[in-house]
Amino acid sequence: MSEDVLAGDGVWSEESDWEVTGLDGEFELDAHIPMPTLAVVGRPNVGKSTLVNRIIGRREAVVEDIPGVTRDRVSYEANWSGRKFLVQDTGGWEPDAKGLQQSVARQAELAMSTADAVLLVVDAVVGATTTDEAAARKLRRSEIPVILVANKVDDQKIESEAAALWSLGLGEPRMVSAAHGRGTGDLLDEVLAVLPETPREGTGGTGPRRVSLVGKPNVGKSSLLNKLAGDERSVVHDVAGTTVDPVDSLVDLGGKIWKFVDTAGLRRKVSHASGMEFYASLRTKSALEASEVAVMLVDASQPITEQDLRVISMVADSGRALVLAFNKWDLVDEDRRLQLDREIDRDLVRVPWAQRVNISAQTGRAVQKLVPAMETALESWDKRIPTGRLNNWLKEVVAATPPPMRGGRLPRVMFATQATTRPPTFVLFTTGFLEAGYRRFIERRLREEFGFEGSPVRVSVRVREKRDRKK
Repeated sequence: MSEDVLAGDGVWSEESDWEVTGLDGEFELDAHIPMPTLAVVGRPNVGKSTLVNRIIGRREAVVEDIPGVTRDRVSYEANWSGRKFLVQDTGGWEPDAKGLQQSVARQAELAMSTADAVLLVVDAVVGATTTDEAAARKLRRSEIPVILVANKVDDQKIESEAAALWSLGLGEPRMVSAAHGRGTGDLLDEVLAVLPETPREGTGGTGPRRVSLVGKPNVGKSSLLNKLAGDERSVVHDVAGTTVDPVDSLVDLGGKIWKFVDTAGLRRKVSHASGMEFYASLRTKSALEASEVAVMLVDASQPITEQDLRVISMVADSGRALVLAFNKWDLVDEDRRLQLDREIDRDLVRVPWAQRVNISAQTGRAVQKLVPAMETALESWDKRIPTGRLNNWLKEVVAATPPPMRGGRLPRVMFATQATTRPPTFVLFTTGFLEAGYRRFIERRLREEFGFEGSPVRVSVRVREKRDRKK
């Protein structure tokens, strides 16, 4: 049974639907297993993201017909011949880059130095450029395996031209067409031959909890990630919308590893976004689905906007634990604090249960308070209430406040169980349908009794309808 059904408002009439055993682990997320990393590097617009999409078998990396769309290191999980590994897409590498492109180049260089194997992608139609030669020189000095990929080899004529790439000193160029899939299977066989079974620096253990950083553009997500990580993990620039893909970063906070995904800022409406902004919005949703807790950044110095509320609704709908981080607190004066309190009471009625922290990503103020807030939210998200305790509590609540009459009859709540965790989902077995308002009442009382700070709680109903006896 799907999570959507459990959370919905439908009516169940089959007796067999009363059984909810065996669902306990249905929605659990897999533990993080350390996997080796394959970095895909090269100068701008040689088809790196297209090749990444071909390797992972789905359209994840943002692709545009203009150079410089990918700016950060972005990791995706791939599976070839039964072996799993991470593919790291990077921004275009240029040795003499300036400004924003210099930050992009540093990310690509970091990928070269930390990956377990590297694909250097070259445009076979253009041939080896001075930038390709500089990248090849850098990679020849490294101790990790490097495979030279001649991309855009769509026919035999280009094949003969691509042979000239031997001059880069990285061995035989593997000829592929990422756009059409030509040669990518043979390339992946070679990747598996050089890629180690485990990463050079495995994280080990049961795996870090997964955190997505979400919020409207230019609210400080990348700055917060860099402050937490203590280094420049994400490209930060004063141009809104610098991040266009989610970026995975393993960060040690107080001796515990967390996996952060720095998501692209969401525009006002996906339908109004074009090109890379449209796909970046989809990637943000994917990052939420892959995470366990979301840290929603809100600019505390400015009024809460429609964009903020739309992102919060997206988090609530995803069923993830939630921490509201009011950023730029160093810019908030007493008048703004009073106004913000009124805005929270008025606008955030859908998530009164969310953990709240006031921070400044720029100065580092109170960012250390995020960890206990995330831990509390995740503890609630994982919480399970024993069936006996739940029903003893429910019996008292229903006796004190019965559900409203429906169709001239009083619905009886016969039994309740917690069907699943992540988020906590409760099913009430009744003789009649319960109004949405009464289910919200049950949710409020559940929170008063059992906590669940920082986590959504879902309450659904299963109704037993009488069947006609066969004569």
